[in-house]
Amino acid sequence: MFSSRALTSAARIAAPRTPIAARLTATRAYAQAAPPTGAQNKPPVALFGIDGTYASALYTAAAKTNALDSAAKSIDTLASVFKKDANLTTVLGAPMLSVSDKQQIVAELQKHLGQDKDGIVKNLLETLAANNRLGALEGVVEKFGQLMSAYRGEVELTVTSAAPLDNRTLSRLESAISKSQYVSQGQKLKVVPKVNPDIRGGLIVEIGDRTIDLSVSAKLAKMNKLLKDTL
Repeated sequence: MFSSRALTSAARIAAPRTPIAARLTATRAYAQAAPPTGAQNKPPVALFGIDGTYASALYTAAAKTNALDSAAKSIDTLASVFKKDANLTTVLGAPMLSVSDKQQIVAELQKHLGQDKDGIVKNLLETLAANNRLGALEGVVEKFGQLMSAYRGEVELTVTSAAPLDNRTLSRLESAISKSQYVSQGQKLKVVPKVNPDIRGGLIVEIGDRTIDLSVSAKLAKMNKLLKDTL
């Protein structure tokens, strides 16, 4: 069913033993162990969790068939779909989706894949649906983006704000960070803006393993702790 045994093997590890998954794991495709992967196909960074497992398997499958660029374009398109449809995450995570529902969802998502070489991203969607993991798709999309950034030598700068930032502000942040110690010579800076109303205001800036929390929510938390300790 699937063109990549690496993707299938990872799905077996992450999947719950649901009736659908149990029937699928009985097939020969799922029973076979994935062959050793060459260093050139290994994900550039280690990721964890269910979404990290699937993202890493997708990377390996795409690398083995020289389809990384094609897969990246398809995943980028799916990322834009999530941004445009605020309800998509809720729909994908619904616990009572029938087999027919999943098939329709996958078919709809596949319309956005463009030139998906060897159907690798298509296979990912079908695997997630079969294993009741469609709710992990948004995380898989994000984690695969992290793998591609590392592959391209990019440093990801995540900027979280309570409301969308304008391009001028993002450009100023990018310019300032690109000249800092956190970006080595030859590395590219990739700005990833995120919106989280819960921070109330200010910014949370993340680059590599460094987090600078300048949010209003963080300041309020510190103030409340100070008052509590004083009283």
